[in-house]
Amino acid sequence: MPTVLRIGAYRFFFFASDKNEPSHIHVERDENMAKFWIDPVRLESSGGFSRHEIARIQIIILEHQKHLQEAWYGYFNN
Repeated sequence: MPTVLRIGAYRFFFFASDKNEPSHIHVERDENMAKFWIDPVRLESSGGFSRHEIARIQIIILEHQKHLQEAWYGYFNN
């Protein structure tokens, strides 16, 4: 489970088993978890985050989209 980015209380990561899916990032804070597709950035699933917090996370992902995409392809050698 490589951690790609940490911003405040948020940890952005992906699972090694995610290779066969389109590029995406998992985000967790405490017991809350969400999954976002990276390109285009959009929410795939969420558990525990408020709508306001999901919007904040989406902005963070947009700001770091290039880095997240490069980390995905770098890890999975695509």
